[in-house]
Amino acid sequence: MPANVVLSRHHLRVGMVGLGMIFQETYRPLFEQLHTEGLFRRDFGYVDVELAAVASRTGRRAELLREDAGPRLADFVSCSGEECMAELLRQPVDVVCVATPDHRHFDAARAALLAGKHVLIEKPSVLSLRQLDELEALAKQYHVLCKVVYHKLADPDHKRLRTLVLDGVLHHVNSGYCTLLEPKMISMGQFSEWVAGRNPATYVACHYIKLIDFSFVRPLASQGPSASRETWRLDRITASGQRGLVGPPAGDTWDSVHLQMVYAYPDGREAAFDVHTSWVMPDNYPGYVEQEVQFRFDNAIWNASQRKRGVEVAIEDRTPLQMKSTPNHHYNATTTEPWGGTLQRGYGVEVLRRFFEEVAFVEHGGDKAQRDARLAAMRSLSYNDVHADRNVVATVQALEAILDAQRAGHAGSVVFVNEKRGGLVLYRPGSAEPVVLYPGKV
Repeated sequence: MPANVVLSRHHLRVGMVGLGMIFQETYRPLFEQLHTEGLFRRDFGYVDVELAAVASRTGRRAELLREDAGPRLADFVSCSGEECMAELLRQPVDVVCVATPDHRHFDAARAALLAGKHVLIEKPSVLSLRQLDELEALAKQYHVLCKVVYHKLADPDHKRLRTLVLDGVLHHVNSGYCTLLEPKMISMGQFSEWVAGRNPATYVACHYIKLIDFSFVRPLASQGPSASRETWRLDRITASGQRGLVGPPAGDTWDSVHLQMVYAYPDGREAAFDVHTSWVMPDNYPGYVEQEVQFRFDNAIWNASQRKRGVEVAIEDRTPLQMKSTPNHHYNATTTEPWGGTLQRGYGVEVLRRFFEEVAFVEHGGDKAQRDARLAAMRSLSYNDVHADRNVVATVQALEAILDAQRAGHAGSVVFVNEKRGGLVLYRPGSAEPVVLYPGKV
């Protein structure tokens, strides 16, 4: 670049809510990279992205982060205690990232949107359609982005799967099976403070709910890839769960959950997808987390083990918890680069970087008079915007209602979507009266 060329510099200051496992695995390495390199793209120029403030209940993790990261991060404000969110929003932040346990997402995201901040939320965004409606309305009212992290959509295997669907190579998905099984240390150790009354499906099945909902709806062929999607629709949701390990057999904390979603096509056919999740696997399981998907099409089958990516590692005196024996380097890997230095790569970091690029494009991608047009373009991205999260949140809300019904003695309940009584309607065996969970259209 000629010496007389001066790049304009912009700034995005980030507030982080929650400093747990997902922060350490993905947000922290990205913030360290951006602190060193900044963010650059031709259409918005050079943008400094800095972690400016963090909010946590006790502040202990924030101080450990400050001590461990040192100069790899800018100095940040630590907000703790019951008013930590309000304190964070008093800081000069432009963006707020929410990575708390799922049942705490809504309040933090709502407060950030009311303060006029762009928001990124870990999956699932919220636990009910009413909450989703409010977040979407606030984002529109305050002219900001509200997005959701679905890192599995950036998995290269899943991107290839969707490409084959969009290109018409894979014809008409008709059934599928997904599984994500985690060790006991998740529910009984790492996340033991918040799992009471929770279930593993809300926590991780949403990865696959979104994968299915996003990947298998083809644009109308005559209108190109940017056209509105063909009209398959979510029709009904069923689920069952098992208890007795993490909590009492008759309690409200679930060990494993089997979820089924059924989509209906305009031609009268259906597609059924089963998603099995648990957090009671043995801690010494070889891969730490068991993950696989199978999708069956009219003309094909797609099988993928997301645990076995072609790499196996066995090191003496290292357990699978210390060194994963079947690692997924596509998601998250720290590497020593051939040209020197170390870098953390993977789609877990990539999808976060993409969000900051979207915010930078809205705020710095051209004339201020065109900001609304840029905002609309970024909102139209259905892979992560809250407007496109309706089927995921609907399924999560239905799932939790079905598990509540099972605990109350109504095993085998089903939720129908967009029927004559409402958008989500729960039918319970032995009960003549259905329950309307959400009156509006999903």
